[in-house]
Amino acid sequence: MYKLKLTVLALISLAVLNTGCSVFMAAKQPEKKNLKVLSLGTPRTHVIAELGAPEYSEEKNGIKVDIFSFQQGYSKGAKVGRAFFHGTADIFSLGLWEVIGTPVEAIADGKQMKIEIIYDEDDKVVETKYLHEELKQSKVEN
Repeated sequence: MYKLKLTVLALISLAVLNTGCSVFMAAKQPEKKNLKVLSLGTPRTHVIAELGAPEYSEEKNGIKVDIFSFQQGYSKGAKVGRAFFHGTADIFSLGLWEVIGTPVEAIADGKQMKIEIIYDEDDKVVETKYLHEELKQSKVEN
């Protein structure tokens, strides 16, 4: 009986220590960007503070155009919930969940976003175009 308890304890310990890849990957997914900064009238400085440096920037006749490219991630609550789920599934499956959980987290790494923003002469947002959808459409048409 003592040997059985020791074996069960060892298996549970192994399962707890084996949790990792999917839990870690879920916790390290990209952060969710606040796209409210794309609203009309938002200063360019606020857009750059939220989305980071533009991938491309150009100025014509005093009008600035920026193109941003980033991964739209997940809220902290969603990331914590996913990590908790993976950890719990790992424990109950004695680590076998990693076979499913790790590829799921590798695929579900956010949505690739590409956005063009046009500013007025005061560097405030006047127009926003979501280029990732246009890129998808052009690939389908070709």
